Amino acid sequence: MMDDVQQRPEHGPLAGFTVGVTAARRADELGALLQRRGAAVLHAPAIRIVPLADDSELLAATKQLIDQAPDVVVATTAIGFRGWVEAADGWGLGDALLERLRAVELLARGPKVKGAVRAAGLTEEWSPASESMAEVLDRLLEQGVDGRRIAVQLHGEPLPGFVEALKAGGAEVVGVPVYRWLPPEDLGPVDRLLDAAVSRGVDAVTFTSAPAAASLLSRAEERGLLPELLAAFGHDVLPACVGPVTAVPLQGHGVDTVQPERFRLGPLVQLLCRQLPARARALPVAGHRLEIRGHAVLVDGELRTVPPAGMSLLRVLSRRPGWVVPRAELLRALPGTGRDEHAVETAMARLRTSIGAPKLIQTVVKRGYRLALDPATDAKYTDG
Repeated sequence: MMDDVQQRPEHGPLAGFTVGVTAARRADELGALLQRRGAAVLHAPAIRIVPLADDSELLAATKQLIDQAPDVVVATTAIGFRGWVEAADGWGLGDALLERLRAVELLARGPKVKGAVRAAGLTEEWSPASESMAEVLDRLLEQGVDGRRIAVQLHGEPLPGFVEALKAGGAEVVGVPVYRWLPPEDLGPVDRLLDAAVSRGVDAVTFTSAPAAASLLSRAEERGLLPELLAAFGHDVLPACVGPVTAVPLQGHGVDTVQPERFRLGPLVQLLCRQLPARARALPVAGHRLEIRGHAVLVDGELRTVPPAGMSLLRVLSRRPGWVVPRAELLRALPGTGRDEHAVETAMARLRTSIGAPKLIQTVVKRGYRLALDPATDAKYTDG
């Protein structure tokens, strides 16, 4: 696949970058969007969803709402609302639930949820165009909630301050736990993603739900890797969230994230298409423009795939472009724990071959190697 990319003059904006995907649901869709734009994808579902029909809490909450009508029901996710209705059907309570929902004030958080509500044969009282739970809360508080019974469809993600604000306003809040997030049964992919993140083997990690973010952080803590993961997110690995609610667990650890203006997969991928190339190091070297990406380089705009050892050497050289880097320092950067500096010469030869412009890297006899930074810009990078 990468060879095909090299043969074309055009390549995707994410070519040469590796992106981790933590989603359990719609992961294939997100992965396809990323790959279509040239990225390599490392898929590690950080959560799994408990089947609705197995959830006794949802059954109890459904029976309670059928027996004692709420004043308001807030539907928060399309998949959750559909799943609730399907689960009720499976329990023989579907008609009773729909009849109850027809008789109450039904609020839908955004267009997707509104579509699910109408597909069930119901009509929402109101829905914000912004998909903001804050806007739903403002509406409820403006109407007054004292003494009202409000059912809120929980969807596995934190609703910061939402339930607390309703209770403070005097409402009785009934949580409807539509589905439950749990850690994945197979932790292997998550561990591989963590290892890749702390070793800078990925350039970005995407999050489409708060539980996935919380799960990844929890697993990192279990393995003693949390400080290293947070350091990676702080400098070299871009944490990208589909929206502000998803970012809450990361922000709780002091991690700054990027988020698209519209909380959708497409805009999330478009954001990465802008952010990752902008973060790549671009240098004028030996009459060429060298752009260093995660597992590849662009030489005058042409994509060149580089072996991992070569990328390790290139990153070290690019930290001090124009300066000589000793072989011993380059050896420490190579994967593995070997002590033979001949390994540096072998990796350097492969690196030069893969970038297709050998003069970009100069050998300085008995000292080491340097990136041949153009003289016109040499002072800019080398003056102390």
